[in-house]
Amino acid sequence: MGLKSEDEILHNSMTEDDPNSNIQFNKAAKQTRWGPRHAGAKELASQYTAGKRLQEVACFYVTVILMAFNGIQLLRYFEIENWYYILPAALLGILSADFFSGLVHWGADSWGSVDLPIIGKAFIRPFREHHIDPTSITRHDFIETNGDNFAVTIPALANMAFKFLTYSPEEIIATYNWECFVYLLAFFVSLTNQFHKWSHTYFGLPRYITLLQDLHIILPRKHHRIHHVAPHETYFCITTGWLNYPLEIIRFWTTLENIIESLTGHKPRDDDLKWASKS
Repeated sequence: MGLKSEDEILHNSMTEDDPNSNIQFNKAAKQTRWGPRHAGAKELASQYTAGKRLQEVACFYVTVILMAFNGIQLLRYFEIENWYYILPAALLGILSADFFSGLVHWGADSWGSVDLPIIGKAFIRPFREHHIDPTSITRHDFIETNGDNFAVTIPALANMAFKFLTYSPEEIIATYNWECFVYLLAFFVSLTNQFHKWSHTYFGLPRYITLLQDLHIILPRKHHRIHHVAPHETYFCITTGWLNYPLEIIRFWTTLENIIESLTGHKPRDDDLKWASKS
């Protein structure tokens, strides 16, 4: 593993601004390297079920209700003089969301199989599809794109709502900064895949989205493209991407992979390679 040069990124990743020419650097290839016509991509896309859709819709509505309720309560108890506590708590929430996005992304990319009961087709399948058809996420609607991330935030948001309903005003004020941290963490986790989707969208984005990308407030397109150089072994954080470079410098993911491989004998991304090799 290591930081990729511009040449490596250009010649080994899908040019998403021209997805129909995704084999221009491999003219001798007999099969499509990436895209919706790839055999593995077709098979994985076909495994998106009605049951999975129902779960995503339910989680979306529950999360929106909890977000709205908790947001109103945070505004209700907001005190401007505490801004110097609230701001660091909010920034820490964003950084934590970026780290956890990387941890989940790395885990699902590198380990497990689509054939695993329950979690395989429900949660690992989208990661396998994404590597062989990176632009598939741009063809997913808001629910399919974000349903799983919304689901992850429900326990934390439900616990926060419970506290707002049962705690005294004094107890709420005492834990207010912590709730700001949790709320911003949940907010950015829930929208992580939307930022991810925008990082693969090269046409038609509103100017304010591309400005946020250019300022690296959300995941930039050029930054995330580094992850899509096979074998997809780096730059896993996909909320803001702020932690990718520091984690790469300290070889965080490589160290974890070496430990797991030495303990289990399993190599990272074996299942990913299996789907990419289908023809």
